[in-house]
Amino acid sequence: MALYKIEDFIADSNYDSPELNDSEVEKIKHFDVYSDIDDDKVGTVKHILVDDSGRLRYLVVDTGFWFFGRQVLLPIGRSRIDYDKQRVYAIRLTKEQVKNLPDFKDLKEIDYDYEERVRGVYRTSIAQEPLESSTPLESPIAVDAPPVSTERSRVAPVIPPITPVTPDRRTYRYEEEPNLYNVNEQDHKNLKLYEERLVATKSRVKTGEVTVSKHVDTEMVTVSVPVQRERIVIEHTNGERGTQTGSPTETDFHRGEVTRMETYEEIPDIHKETVLREEVNVKKVVEHDTVEAEDTIRREELDVNRKNIPLSERRN
Repeated sequence: MALYKIEDFIADSNYDSPELNDSEVEKIKHFDVYSDIDDDKVGTVKHILVDDSGRLRYLVVDTGFWFFGRQVLLPIGRSRIDYDKQRVYAIRLTKEQVKNLPDFKDLKEIDYDYEERVRGVYRTSIAQEPLESSTPLESPIAVDAPPVSTERSRVAPVIPPITPVTPDRRTYRYEEEPNLYNVNEQDHKNLKLYEERLVATKSRVKTGEVTVSKHVDTEMVTVSVPVQRERIVIEHTNGERGTQTGSPTETDFHRGEVTRMETYEEIPDIHKETVLREEVNVKKVVEHDTVEAEDTIRREELDVNRKNIPLSERRN
Protein backbone atom coordinates (compact mmCIF):
# COMPACT_ATOMS: atom_id res chain seq x y z
CA MET A 1 0.00 0.00 0.00
CA ALA A 2 1.38 3.40 -0.94
CA LEU A 3 2.31 5.95 1.71
CA TYR A 4 1.98 9.73 1.52
CA LYS A 5 3.12 12.70 3.53
CA ILE A 6 0.02 14.01 5.19
CA GLU A 7 0.37 17.54 3.78
CA ASP A 8 0.47 16.11 0.23
CA PHE A 9 -2.47 13.82 0.95
CA ILE A 10 -4.53 16.73 2.29
CA ALA A 11 -3.70 18.86 -0.76
CA ASP A 12 -4.84 16.12 -3.17
CA SER A 13 -8.04 15.12 -1.35
CA ASN A 14 -10.70 16.22 1.09
CA TYR A 15 -8.81 14.75 4.05
CA ASP A 16 -10.75 13.55 7.07
CA SER A 17 -8.61 11.42 9.34
CA PRO A 18 -10.51 8.35 10.59
CA GLU A 19 -8.47 8.56 13.80
CA LEU A 20 -7.43 12.13 14.61
CA ASN A 21 -8.84 15.45 13.50
CA ASP A 22 -6.87 17.81 11.27
CA SER A 23 -5.85 20.25 13.99
CA GLU A 24 -4.41 17.46 16.17
CA VAL A 25 -2.48 15.98 13.27
CA GLU A 26 -0.96 19.35 12.43
CA LYS A 27 0.16 19.84 16.04
CA ILE A 28 1.90 16.47 16.20
CA LYS A 29 4.30 17.58 13.45
CA HIS A 30 5.87 20.01 15.90
CA PHE A 31 6.13 17.68 18.92
CA ASP A 32 9.40 16.43 20.40
CA VAL A 33 9.94 12.68 20.63
CA TYR A 34 11.03 10.98 23.85
CA SER A 35 11.69 7.38 24.74
CA ASP A 36 9.30 6.30 27.49
CA ILE A 37 12.00 4.11 29.01
CA ASP A 38 13.96 6.87 30.73
CA ASP A 39 12.31 10.04 29.36
CA ASP A 40 15.34 10.58 27.12
CA LYS A 41 14.80 12.94 24.20
CA VAL A 42 15.20 11.23 20.83
CA GLY A 43 14.45 14.07 18.39
CA THR A 44 11.44 15.68 16.74
CA VAL A 45 8.58 14.68 14.45
CA LYS A 46 9.41 15.78 10.89
CA HIS A 47 6.61 14.17 8.88
CA ILE A 48 3.46 12.11 9.29
CA LEU A 49 2.79 9.32 6.80
CA VAL A 50 -0.67 8.02 5.92
CA ASP A 51 -1.90 5.26 3.64
CA ASP A 52 -4.37 5.38 0.75
CA SER A 53 -7.32 5.49 3.15
CA GLY A 54 -5.87 8.41 5.12
CA ARG A 55 -5.03 6.32 8.22
CA LEU A 56 -1.94 7.26 10.21
CA ARG A 57 0.82 4.70 9.74
CA TYR A 58 4.19 6.25 10.64
CA LEU A 59 5.82 9.22 12.28
CA VAL A 60 9.08 10.27 10.65
CA VAL A 61 11.42 11.07 13.53
CA ASP A 62 14.55 13.16 13.19
CA THR A 63 16.88 11.47 15.70
CA GLY A 64 19.23 14.42 15.99
CA PHE A 65 19.56 14.06 19.77
CA TRP A 66 20.65 10.42 19.46
CA PHE A 67 22.06 10.13 15.94
CA PHE A 68 22.69 13.39 14.11
CA GLY A 69 21.40 13.61 10.53
CA ARG A 70 19.24 10.50 10.66
CA GLN A 71 15.50 10.11 10.14
CA VAL A 72 13.67 6.87 10.90
CA LEU A 73 10.10 5.58 10.90
CA LEU A 74 8.13 5.11 14.10
CA PRO A 75 4.89 3.10 13.61
CA ILE A 76 1.96 5.07 15.01
CA GLY A 77 1.04 2.16 17.30
CA ARG A 78 4.43 2.44 18.98
CA SER A 79 3.78 6.00 20.06
CA ARG A 80 1.93 7.65 22.92
CA ILE A 81 0.94 11.25 22.31
CA ASP A 82 0.85 13.67 25.23
CA TYR A 83 -0.90 16.82 24.10
CA ASP A 84 -0.43 18.54 27.47
CA LYS A 85 3.35 18.30 27.28
CA GLN A 86 3.37 18.47 23.47
CA ARG A 87 5.43 15.31 23.29
CA VAL A 88 5.36 11.98 21.52
CA TYR A 89 6.61 9.09 23.62
CA ALA A 90 8.14 6.23 21.63
CA ILE A 91 7.12 3.06 23.47
CA ARG A 92 10.14 1.06 24.66
CA LEU A 93 12.38 2.67 22.04
CA THR A 94 16.12 2.17 22.51
CA LYS A 95 19.19 3.55 20.80
CA GLU A 96 19.98 0.04 19.60
CA GLN A 97 16.65 -0.10 17.78
CA VAL A 98 17.20 3.28 16.11
CA LYS A 99 20.67 2.14 15.09
CA ASN A 100 19.16 -0.93 13.38
CA LEU A 101 16.38 0.98 11.60
CA PRO A 102 16.87 1.92 7.94
CA ASP A 103 17.26 5.61 7.17
CA PHE A 104 14.29 7.48 5.76
CA LYS A 105 15.27 9.78 2.92
CA ASP A 106 12.46 9.77 0.40
CA LEU A 107 9.01 8.20 0.07
CA LYS A 108 10.01 6.65 -3.24
CA GLU A 109 12.38 4.26 -1.49
CA ILE A 110 9.67 2.82 0.78
CA ASP A 111 8.42 -0.53 -0.47
CA TYR A 112 7.33 -3.76 1.19
CA ASP A 113 10.92 -4.85 1.86
CA TYR A 114 11.79 -1.48 3.41
CA GLU A 115 8.77 -1.64 5.71
CA GLU A 116 9.60 -5.22 6.65
CA ARG A 117 13.03 -4.06 7.83
CA VAL A 118 11.29 -1.43 9.97
CA ARG A 119 8.70 -3.87 11.29
CA GLY A 120 11.35 -6.46 12.04
CA VAL A 121 13.10 -4.10 14.46
CA TYR A 122 9.90 -3.27 16.33
CA ARG A 123 8.62 -6.87 16.36
CA THR A 124 11.73 -7.83 18.30
CA SER A 125 11.03 -5.04 20.76
CA ILE A 126 7.40 -6.10 21.19
CA ALA A 127 8.41 -9.68 21.91
CA GLN A 128 10.69 -8.48 24.71
CA GLU A 129 8.14 -6.16 26.36
CA PRO A 130 5.98 -6.95 29.37
CA LEU A 131 2.63 -8.19 28.06
CA GLU A 132 0.53 -5.44 29.65
CA SER A 133 2.49 -2.72 27.86
CA SER A 134 2.54 -4.33 24.45
CA THR A 135 -1.17 -5.00 23.92
CA PRO A 136 -3.31 -2.21 22.44
CA LEU A 137 -6.89 -1.60 23.49
CA GLU A 138 -8.28 -3.18 20.33
CA SER A 139 -6.45 -6.51 20.72
CA PRO A 140 -8.99 -9.33 21.08
CA ILE A 141 -9.05 -11.58 24.11
CA ALA A 142 -8.94 -15.29 23.33
CA VAL A 143 -12.36 -16.90 23.86
CA ASP A 144 -10.84 -20.07 25.28
CA ALA A 145 -8.53 -18.27 27.72
CA PRO A 146 -8.46 -19.97 31.11
CA PRO A 147 -10.54 -18.34 33.84
CA VAL A 148 -8.69 -16.16 36.30
CA SER A 149 -9.61 -15.62 39.89
CA THR A 150 -11.21 -12.33 40.88
CA GLU A 151 -8.42 -11.58 43.30
CA ARG A 152 -5.74 -11.99 40.63
CA SER A 153 -7.61 -9.90 38.06
CA ARG A 154 -7.49 -6.91 40.35
CA VAL A 155 -3.72 -7.02 40.23
CA ALA A 156 -3.13 -7.58 36.50
CA PRO A 157 -5.59 -8.34 33.67
CA VAL A 158 -5.16 -11.49 31.68
CA ILE A 159 -3.50 -10.64 28.36
CA PRO A 160 -3.10 -13.20 25.61
CA PRO A 161 0.37 -13.95 24.30
CA ILE A 162 1.50 -12.24 21.13
CA THR A 163 1.13 -14.46 18.09
CA PRO A 164 4.15 -14.24 15.77
CA VAL A 165 3.32 -12.71 12.42
CA THR A 166 4.26 -14.49 9.22
CA PRO A 167 3.78 -11.76 6.63
CA ASP A 168 2.82 -12.40 3.03
CA ARG A 169 3.86 -9.59 0.72
CA ARG A 170 0.89 -10.28 -1.57
CA THR A 171 -1.82 -10.03 1.09
CA TYR A 172 -0.21 -8.07 3.94
CA ARG A 173 -2.46 -5.54 5.67
CA TYR A 174 -1.49 -3.15 8.44
CA GLU A 175 -4.42 -4.41 10.50
CA GLU A 176 -2.59 -7.72 10.93
CA GLU A 177 -0.24 -6.04 13.41
CA PRO A 178 -2.30 -3.87 15.76
CA ASN A 179 0.70 -3.56 18.08
CA LEU A 180 2.40 -1.50 15.37
CA TYR A 181 -0.42 0.38 13.71
CA ASN A 182 -3.43 0.67 16.00
CA VAL A 183 -4.46 4.14 17.15
CA ASN A 184 -6.06 3.51 20.54
CA GLU A 185 -7.90 5.67 23.02
CA GLN A 186 -5.31 5.16 25.72
CA ASP A 187 -2.34 6.54 23.80
CA HIS A 188 -4.03 8.79 21.22
CA LYS A 189 -6.72 11.06 22.57
CA ASN A 190 -9.32 12.23 20.11
CA LEU A 191 -11.00 15.54 20.84
CA LYS A 192 -12.84 17.06 17.92
CA LEU A 193 -12.90 20.85 17.62
CA TYR A 194 -15.61 22.42 15.50
CA GLU A 195 -15.98 25.84 14.00
CA GLU A 196 -18.63 27.64 12.03
CA ARG A 197 -17.95 28.90 8.56
CA LEU A 198 -19.83 31.26 6.32
CA VAL A 199 -20.81 29.42 3.18
CA ALA A 200 -21.74 31.63 0.24
CA THR A 201 -23.90 30.21 -2.51
CA LYS A 202 -25.85 31.87 -5.27
CA SER A 203 -29.01 31.11 -7.22
CA ARG A 204 -30.41 32.50 -10.45
CA VAL A 205 -33.72 34.36 -10.11
CA LYS A 206 -35.80 36.31 -12.62
CA THR A 207 -35.67 40.03 -11.92
CA GLY A 208 -37.52 41.39 -14.94
CA GLU A 209 -38.52 40.96 -18.55
CA VAL A 210 -37.94 43.23 -21.54
CA THR A 211 -40.16 43.00 -24.64
CA VAL A 212 -38.83 44.48 -27.87
CA SER A 213 -41.35 44.90 -30.74
CA LYS A 214 -42.08 47.28 -33.63
CA HIS A 215 -45.14 49.24 -34.77
CA VAL A 216 -46.09 51.38 -37.78
CA ASP A 217 -46.30 55.17 -37.61
CA THR A 218 -48.03 57.16 -40.40
CA GLU A 219 -47.46 60.73 -41.47
CA MET A 220 -48.33 62.95 -44.41
CA VAL A 221 -45.35 63.72 -46.59
CA THR A 222 -45.22 66.30 -49.41
CA VAL A 223 -42.80 65.79 -52.21
CA SER A 224 -42.00 68.31 -54.98
CA VAL A 225 -41.23 67.13 -58.49
CA PRO A 226 -40.14 69.72 -61.14
CA VAL A 227 -41.75 69.03 -64.54
CA GLN A 228 -41.33 70.52 -67.99
CA ARG A 229 -44.08 71.38 -70.47
CA GLU A 230 -43.61 72.45 -74.12
CA ARG A 231 -45.77 75.05 -75.85
CA ILE A 232 -45.80 76.62 -79.34
CA VAL A 233 -44.85 80.21 -79.74
CA ILE A 234 -45.78 81.87 -83.04
CA GLU A 235 -43.95 85.02 -83.92
CA HIS A 236 -44.72 87.30 -86.82
CA THR A 237 -41.79 89.03 -88.47
CA ASN A 238 -42.20 91.62 -91.24
CA GLY A 239 -39.29 92.16 -93.56
CA GLU A 240 -38.63 95.47 -95.21
CA ARG A 241 -42.04 95.86 -96.63
CA GLY A 242 -42.06 96.53 -100.37
CA THR A 243 -38.31 96.33 -100.75
CA GLN A 244 -37.91 92.59 -101.36
CA THR A 245 -39.27 90.72 -104.33
CA GLY A 246 -39.57 87.02 -104.67
CA SER A 247 -38.71 84.77 -107.54
CA PRO A 248 -41.48 83.12 -109.49
CA THR A 249 -40.70 79.80 -107.79
CA GLU A 250 -40.78 81.32 -104.37
CA THR A 251 -43.94 83.13 -104.99
CA ASP A 252 -45.80 80.13 -106.18
CA PHE A 253 -48.85 80.06 -104.04
CA HIS A 254 -49.98 76.75 -102.66
CA ARG A 255 -53.22 75.99 -101.04
CA GLY A 256 -53.40 73.96 -97.80
CA GLU A 257 -49.76 74.26 -96.78
CA VAL A 258 -49.46 73.02 -93.19
CA THR A 259 -46.60 72.99 -90.68
CA ARG A 260 -46.76 70.46 -87.79
CA MET A 261 -44.71 70.58 -84.54
CA GLU A 262 -45.13 68.11 -81.66
CA THR A 263 -45.22 69.34 -78.08
CA TYR A 264 -44.35 67.34 -74.93
CA GLU A 265 -44.72 67.78 -71.22
CA GLU A 266 -43.54 65.86 -68.17
CA ILE A 267 -46.05 64.39 -65.80
CA PRO A 268 -45.05 63.28 -62.23
CA ASP A 269 -44.97 59.58 -61.37
CA ILE A 270 -45.59 59.33 -57.59
CA HIS A 271 -45.40 55.89 -55.96
CA LYS A 272 -44.09 54.35 -52.68
CA GLU A 273 -41.30 51.87 -52.15
CA THR A 274 -39.93 50.23 -48.98
CA VAL A 275 -36.29 50.76 -48.04
CA LEU A 276 -34.19 49.66 -45.02
CA ARG A 277 -33.94 52.64 -42.71
CA GLU A 278 -31.88 51.05 -39.86
CA GLU A 279 -31.16 47.71 -38.22
CA VAL A 280 -31.47 47.09 -34.47
CA ASN A 281 -29.60 44.24 -32.73
CA VAL A 282 -31.18 42.97 -29.50
CA LYS A 283 -28.86 41.17 -27.06
CA LYS A 284 -28.12 40.92 -23.36
CA VAL A 285 -24.86 41.29 -21.46
CA VAL A 286 -23.82 40.05 -18.02
CA GLU A 287 -22.69 42.60 -15.47
CA HIS A 288 -20.46 41.38 -12.64
CA ASP A 289 -20.68 42.61 -9.08
CA THR A 290 -19.48 41.43 -5.68
CA VAL A 291 -21.86 41.24 -2.76
CA GLU A 292 -20.38 41.10 0.73
CA ALA A 293 -22.06 39.65 3.79
CA GLU A 294 -20.87 39.35 7.36
CA ASP A 295 -22.04 37.36 10.34
CA THR A 296 -20.76 36.16 13.68
CA ILE A 297 -19.32 32.64 13.68
CA ARG A 298 -18.20 30.45 16.55
CA ARG A 299 -15.09 28.29 16.89
CA GLU A 300 -14.13 25.81 19.56
CA GLU A 301 -10.64 26.12 21.06
CA LEU A 302 -8.84 23.92 23.54
CA ASP A 303 -8.43 25.06 27.15
CA VAL A 304 -5.61 23.04 28.68
CA ASN A 305 -5.20 23.31 32.46
CA ARG A 306 -2.57 21.26 34.22
CA LYS A 307 -1.89 20.99 37.90
CA ASN A 308 0.93 22.98 39.46
CA ILE A 309 0.74 25.69 36.79
CA PRO A 310 0.32 29.29 37.99
CA LEU A 311 -2.96 30.84 37.01
CA SER A 312 -1.15 33.55 35.05
CA GLU A 313 0.34 30.92 32.71
CA ARG A 314 -2.88 29.01 32.09
CA ARG A 315 -4.55 29.38 28.73
CA ASN A 316 -7.87 31.14 28.82
